Amino acid sequence: MRYQGKTAVVTGAAHGIGEGVAQRLAEEGARVALLDLDIEGAQQAAERIGTETLAIACDVSDRNEVEQALAQVNDAFGSIDVLVCNAGVTRDNLIHKMTDDDWDLVIDTHLKGSFYCCRAAQTYMVKQRYGKIVLMSSRAALGNRGQTNYTAAKAGLQGMARVLAMELGPCNINVNAIAPGHIDTAMTRATAARVGISYEQLQEKTIQANAIKRVGKPADIAAAVAFLAADESSFITGQVLWVAGRPTV
Repeated sequence: MRYQGKTAVVTGAAHGIGEGVAQRLAEEGARVALLDLDIEGAQQAAERIGTETLAIACDVSDRNEVEQALAQVNDAFGSIDVLVCNAGVTRDNLIHKMTDDDWDLVIDTHLKGSFYCCRAAQTYMVKQRYGKIVLMSSRAALGNRGQTNYTAAKAGLQGMARVLAMELGPCNINVNAIAPGHIDTAMTRATAARVGISYEQLQEKTIQANAIKRVGKPADIAAAVAFLAADESSFITGQVLWVAGRPTV
């Protein structure tokens, strides 16, 4: 019960990795706020978790919504101890086909959204002289054809983690990033459709490239978050943890 008495905020928590993270933190004692544009999905996820949870509709690319959501969490639970910035979307295309809207939506959700969430959360964490922030990057930060927007956002999150670790460390706040590889989620399944192959073909391609001969599960990422956001990791900050089933530079 490493998170007994602590409050965790997870964005993009209605499905997939976000729900898996929320579930794991709740199992270890945390009060969990699930933020998502899909409020019905977030409410259903909160019901499945079945402990002290709070589902909040939130567009992370809207500063006011983020600030109001975190204030609501603090009012309900009395603190904000852990922030996991997981909300994300894809709008994949080659550069000559990528629209301004494709670029803006992905950058605003991943990068600006994480900035808004971190800036809002640190106001509570600095006052209590304690906090753990985990940003969700991706193996795509190394580059994926057809993902200029997504790759730029995920690489940017790694830089953001390093800078925030420097700025917030003196206040006993740890900031790290996780870079998942192929994780079995709806978003990954959509990637298969984008490149015109079946999901089974995409899985097999990943398995062949991986040292660990399977694809990842949301629980794999949740375990990594639970480690980085725990007190035993208090001397780890500004790092990128690759959870990809293979060696990654």
